[in-house]
Amino acid sequence: MIESFKGRTAIISGASSGIGLATLKKFAKNNCNIVSFSHKPNNELDAEIQVISKEFSVEINHHYLDITNPNEIKKLISFIKDREIKINYLINNAGILENSLIQMTKETNLIKMFNVNFNSQVFLTQQILKLMLKPNKVKAIVNVSSISAFDNNFGRFAYSSSKAALLSFSQTLFKEVAPYGIRVNAVAPGMTDTKLMNENTEKKFIEETIEKISLKRIAKPDEIANVILFLCSDLSSYVNGQIIRVDGGMY
Repeated sequence: MIESFKGRTAIISGASSGIGLATLKKFAKNNCNIVSFSHKPNNELDAEIQVISKEFSVEINHHYLDITNPNEIKKLISFIKDREIKINYLINNAGILENSLIQMTKETNLIKMFNVNFNSQVFLTQQILKLMLKPNKVKAIVNVSSISAFDNNFGRFAYSSSKAALLSFSQTLFKEVAPYGIRVNAVAPGMTDTKLMNENTEKKFIEETIEKISLKRIAKPDEIANVILFLCSDLSSYVNGQIIRVDGGMY
């Protein structure tokens, strides 16, 4: 535990597994209340979140919604307003990954990738900012991008482009909201041991990538969550507008 987040609240998108769920656990362990959401209803996840909430004595409100549907996001905002929840942190983590060569990428797939990985993150941030601009001493936003935004690979132009757009968004956002005491940073994880990565990445490519990582292994979701927690903590109070690569030292 690096500090107590007691009395504070974080919004975490894409919290069903991988980096999102690891981040939820990390914030809960540090006494932070949470409003989280993911796409598909999951009884096992509901049970796990109840255990986490009880173990660390924090309030966790998990929702199931389509992040690309503005009306569903507005319902989430209404829930927060009705409960008079003061928002301290926003972690934009929701994302999808699909592979296809540029000339084989369908327009519908490209639109879907950007809607989930970029457009919806922007709309969610716009809505949450209306709440965060109110007087509140501690405020931070962390956007979860990817090293793919820098190190493009075959078949991942759509994913890489959407994640690069998220970084560009971060670089403009931090300048606009700094006067309101809101810090904005981005995390660019390298290859991480998540269901999303394993289901969309060939074993041969994983092995080849590990050879380019100085630590000779891929990341654990918890290791990315540690950086997200740091960027929201008071320990990073003078860190703003940064893109932190968490890739184990690639070369």
